[in-house]
Amino acid sequence: MSRATDAPGSRDRAGFALRTVRCLRDSPASAARGASTVRGRRLVAIDGPSGAGKSTLADAMVAAWPGPVALVRLDEVYPGWHGLDRGAALIADSVVAPWARGAVARVRCWDWRADAPGPIRAIAPGLDLVIEGCGAFDAVSGASALRIWVHAGEAERRRAALTRDRGAFDPYWDMWDAQWRRHAARTGASAAGADLIVRGLST
Repeated sequence: MSRATDAPGSRDRAGFALRTVRCLRDSPASAARGASTVRGRRLVAIDGPSGAGKSTLADAMVAAWPGPVALVRLDEVYPGWHGLDRGAALIADSVVAPWARGAVARVRCWDWRADAPGPIRAIAPGLDLVIEGCGAFDAVSGASALRIWVHAGEAERRRAALTRDRGAFDPYWDMWDAQWRRHAARTGASAAGADLIVRGLST
């Protein structure tokens, strides 16, 4: 069953992140579905619509994480503005699958300035793994993972995303949000599939 928690103000964010990490470690969902069942390592997926605060939560969680952890953002991998589905598939095949085998994971990043494929990022085996971004649930589909859904009101999300990207996102917001909605409808990504729901975490 999903658990819900409210997001904190910025001054309490570090404490909230630590409580979230403890929740992931100690909750019944963690015992049943946590990545401790995969070679003793945890796998966490943070999903939800753009601008809801996924990156903020991921950063705070990794800062408070009790041990070695790798953070992989889908933003690093999407092959352009029309690449949400492809980005999730790349993470599944190039990161999650080798990670689950205890092998080095290698994924091709995307160079947003050049609008072209960028460098390859290698992720060492043996680390806990946090996957963050639109499509994260799809990227860990079939894996033993803890799933966190972050959501906020549409106006709040749009304002946060456009402010964060300093105008770069403005021409693409409507297209990306529609793409996300199609992805969520196709894959079934929603709060209903989450172990933990975070409401309104601002960036």
